[in-house]
Amino acid sequence: MQSDVTIIGGGPVGLATALSLEALGLSVTVLERAPAAALAEAPFDGREIALTHHSVGVLKALGAWPHIPEVAISPLREARVETGRRNHPLTFDTRGRGVEALGYLVSNHLIRRALYAQATQRPGITIKAGTATQYVRNGRGDMTVIHDGGEETSRLVVAADGRFSQIRRMQRIGAIMHDFHRSMLVCRMAHESPHHHVATQWFDEGQTVALLPVNGGASSIVLTLPPDRIEALRLMERDAFNDQIMQRVGNRLGRMRLVSTRHVYPLRGVYAHRFATPGFVLVGDAAVGMHPITAHGFNLGLKGQETLAQEIGAAMEKGEEIGGLSVLRRFERRHRLATAPLFAATNGIATLYTRDERPFRELRRVGLQVADALSPFKRVVTDMLMDRQKTA
Repeated sequence: MQSDVTIIGGGPVGLATALSLEALGLSVTVLERAPAAALAEAPFDGREIALTHHSVGVLKALGAWPHIPEVAISPLREARVETGRRNHPLTFDTRGRGVEALGYLVSNHLIRRALYAQATQRPGITIKAGTATQYVRNGRGDMTVIHDGGEETSRLVVAADGRFSQIRRMQRIGAIMHDFHRSMLVCRMAHESPHHHVATQWFDEGQTVALLPVNGGASSIVLTLPPDRIEALRLMERDAFNDQIMQRVGNRLGRMRLVSTRHVYPLRGVYAHRFATPGFVLVGDAAVGMHPITAHGFNLGLKGQETLAQEIGAAMEKGEEIGGLSVLRRFERRHRLATAPLFAATNGIATLYTRDERPFRELRRVGLQVADALSPFKRVVTDMLMDRQKTA
């Protein structure tokens, strides 16, 4: 089969890319290893995505936003960063900005369902679920993707198969891999005290805890510990687990009980050495896989595919080939500019805030206290968190 673009990976960024490119008049084939049922009814995976205003705008422009139930969209009205116990927090809010929220928390599986539902309605998008890619071959002026159901020939191949991308390796593109030697346990817990839609990132001694407010008197718990301790928590009996989490969050939300499945993810940052070769380009975590500490991973993925669509649209207007290296290099330059500083800063912050030696603890304490007193700094960070620039 022949189409203009073949996308390998039917996750959120892959499907968003398909919608953006189809809107330019291109025919798109999406190859996804998971079966169709797992795309249409993506199961809860524990992850809550803190969407910026810009990301919400992108999802609206793609037509996916109306597919997300309104009751599942939780406004984030304030964010707090804490270190240690009884230390001065760094806070961010929307006061004086004329909006109700810094951003919006939506479960990852609901975003996946919404993008899939919209993609299946677009005549220019073909989704081949249950299809594993075996090889990508660069021909003369076109690309061929060989998979277990046959092959696809297209002008451009987009790899959106995650931070441990097999396709990236097949194309001999290396990547910086930063292993934090920690794992993250995520789950949803109901609690008796209200969260007031305040998100908390707490760097306690020996652990990092994020409390993300969701609708319905519950919070998403994100706990970071060494892998063996996380695995013990994942397997722990439910009542004992509830008690453990209450102790770890300092009983700040009263009685808590597990109301979801538990999920574990290794913490590794990834930054590809290149984002593009002739006829081939990386998007999403295949290009840049961020540590979740700044909550910008998916937002950067959405921005990246938006940038790619902008450059391809501009190339089409000039009569340039959409898979031409000059076109893809323009995307690469823009996406590096948007991601490289944040990737480096995020890794630095993650290292500083997970070291428990006394100098690091003191630096964190003083740093948060000083930062909270600096109004210009807080305005800059708040603007970054909200990202209210207009959608192109």
